[in-house]
Amino acid sequence: MSTLRKLKLLYRGAKMRMGIEDTLATDLPEGSCLYTDPRLPEFKARKRERLRGLLRGGPAQIEHDDVIDCLPEALRERYSIVETDNAAPAYDYDPIGLDLIARNPDGLLLDCGSGLRRIYRPQVVNLEVIRNATTDVLGVGEELPFKDNSFDAAFSLAVLEHVKDPFACARELARVLKPGGTLYCVVPFLQPFHAFPHHYYNMSHEGLANLFEGHLDIERQEIIGSGHPIFTITWILRSWSQGLTGDAKQQFLNQRVSDLILDPNDYFKEPWVAQLPPDKCFELASTTALIARKPPVA
Repeated sequence: MSTLRKLKLLYRGAKMRMGIEDTLATDLPEGSCLYTDPRLPEFKARKRERLRGLLRGGPAQIEHDDVIDCLPEALRERYSIVETDNAAPAYDYDPIGLDLIARNPDGLLLDCGSGLRRIYRPQVVNLEVIRNATTDVLGVGEELPFKDNSFDAAFSLAVLEHVKDPFACARELARVLKPGGTLYCVVPFLQPFHAFPHHYYNMSHEGLANLFEGHLDIERQEIIGSGHPIFTITWILRSWSQGLTGDAKQQFLNQRVSDLILDPNDYFKEPWVAQLPPDKCFELASTTALIARKPPVA
């Protein structure tokens, strides 16, 4: 199963848990449209008018009919940005995000690493490293192209695991927030490898707090519906089973919970452990190891 399919299943479950319903076109907030709406270019042009005064500018900034490109080749190389078709599907925000948008009806909110948004909103600036229908600005989180104190709020939702320097991203998010502005950030902790197209870091709640301490006052940390441990268990078990075939797969599916909580060293001779292919081992690994050598002096 592809990473995209996995995330669709996770999101479907999260919506059911949190009571999120898909917004109908007739229920859209004023000034908003679905990403498939033929009026989308008109809506994007209006937003660009608001954006121009917030951008740092410079020769690297190029404005197109559909997007403002602040991602020159030098930045692409520095942060390993590549074109990819493996992008997150078109979803809307969860209740926390929707509440933050509702509390800033006339402000501007930055969605840093927005992906493709199902609903295009006039007050949300969608920044991405890849061009899609709802992208407003092409740029990287480590070097945001906006002036200081530009946004009333900011989102970073399941993004920081995919950036090369999450500490730089944290500093930049704090820089572009207005005094009193709010950040809503979600990161994975116990999630398998999922690349868009890269996946560098997972972090605990303490690691997440450490990114922003000294830059922002942390009001609270919590586990949202889509972050419940049940998502970890189902993702890992489902993906593990999909990496197996034949008798090994059936043996794995026949295991009971009580069969799976013994000493891990007791399982290495089981076919459903021994036959798990290397790519699945990397995806679901408890740890990964690296051995490196410092080059000799020239």
